[in-house]
Amino acid sequence: MAFSFSDDDIDRIASVLGVPARRDGATIRFELRHEESKRWIKLELLTQLQGAPEIAETLPTNLISVSSPSSFLQLQGCTGFIASRELGEVIFFVKRDGTTSGLVVEREAACSLYANVEDALLSANFLELPPEMVMSSVALSMTETLFDNLG
Repeated sequence: MAFSFSDDDIDRIASVLGVPARRDGATIRFELRHEESKRWIKLELLTQLQGAPEIAETLPTNLISVSSPSSFLQLQGCTGFIASRELGEVIFFVKRDGTTSGLVVEREAACSLYANVEDALLSANFLELPPEMVMSSVALSMTETLFDNLG
């Protein structure tokens, strides 16, 4: 069964990020600002996509986009998320073909994207990994148990 965002999921995301969800049809928007750093980002969850009938069935659902004055990040086909009040962040995930990609959105209007991280790295000993791979492995390691429960 495909993942879909429930109203409770949207409320939890809004609570963790500390901003209201603004709904416009299949689009849900969150606008985050961090005054001290002058950062702002806009997070959009698009839960249904519309396209030409011949490709509509193949379009991914749950398109997650983050835009800021200097960047645009997108995660297509979100299969789950973790919202942590303690960390002040929401991590949106795609798990596919032995890899995990994740878009981390922080309450302080920051975000990070980790793409195509091999699943074996998520349970690796982080002390043995090259320094360049530690951040993505640590950030996405929480998905292991999440997706085990979905399978």
